[in-house]
Amino acid sequence: MSAPELEPDEMDAELFQHFELQVDLGQAPLRLDKFLFQRLSQTSRTKIQYACEEGLVKVNKHAKKSNYRIKPGDDIRIFLPHPPRILDLKPEAIPIDIRYEDAYLLMVNKPPGMVVHPAFGHYSGTLVNALLFHFQNLPVRSQLVSGDLKLERPGLVHRIDKNTSGILLIAKTEHAMMRLARLFYEHDLDRRYIALCWGVIPQNSGTLKYRVGRDPKNRKRMYGFAEDSDLGKTAITHFRVLKRYSYLTLLECRLETGRTHQIRVHFKTMGHPLFGDSEYGGDIVLRGLNTASYRQFVHHQLELLPRQALHAQSLSIKHPFTQQLLTIEAELPEDFKTCLERWDAFEREQLKKS
Repeated sequence: MSAPELEPDEMDAELFQHFELQVDLGQAPLRLDKFLFQRLSQTSRTKIQYACEEGLVKVNKHAKKSNYRIKPGDDIRIFLPHPPRILDLKPEAIPIDIRYEDAYLLMVNKPPGMVVHPAFGHYSGTLVNALLFHFQNLPVRSQLVSGDLKLERPGLVHRIDKNTSGILLIAKTEHAMMRLARLFYEHDLDRRYIALCWGVIPQNSGTLKYRVGRDPKNRKRMYGFAEDSDLGKTAITHFRVLKRYSYLTLLECRLETGRTHQIRVHFKTMGHPLFGDSEYGGDIVLRGLNTASYRQFVHHQLELLPRQALHAQSLSIKHPFTQQLLTIEAELPEDFKTCLERWDAFEREQLKKS
């Protein structure tokens, strides 16, 4: 069966490569993998073959295997995940909270405040630096690629924000990375987050479909556009209410797509920014009593939880090799948990006064 023509999510330039090629009219018939190997000088033939096997190479919008013989005029589109540039990174002895691991993949519980991948201003102390150290002490499978010995290293398939905590999926081999990337490409996984937002959301459940793209007025932020807009990309968040406070709502969010800052932008656009989210206006008193004691209480809460109240609680996938259903969870971190406990205490005090 051909892979559906879907728009991949959570795919930025540092984690994924996208290529579009048009076969010349004078091109002689040639195997697809050989043609791509000739055109993509920095990509191994094995990697191309893995991508073909997993339906990540499309010819005229249909997935094709390595032995497909290209024809003049063929439109070829390739989506290739790739591991971080190992030579640019240094292993660092940073503890990792591993919640699941086998020969193919692992799932880690990322703490708040940790950057996932090195970028401008964050060249050390990242999860990738920690992974490189961790995998120095594990058996690393090697293979011959184009006559050279290559070591397969862990690779990122998706990210969560620096100040979001929770479960993150890591591939341990290149083949595993291709198969895991396919899950994201086809939205064939279940990601659930816990979020605390400002305001009381009346409906018990719902679906948000604001399109997500760069904010036209601030390129460092994302923005929620109307569902029928030509701007941004399709983004779908399902939510259900877990608990209502007087001025806040605790939610479980399930991602159908995974755009940058998707949950944060969706609830900001809905008029309910996440508690503590400085980027989207949630780090000030937005709801509640007009008293000095209440404002002081909220400020203490924001000092306790100086980030967006968002936690990637669980990730469920069908294992790409064993087909076993894996559901890995991570409990709320202490700052988030303590914040909720103090809001619970505040609610009890309000009941006593009423």
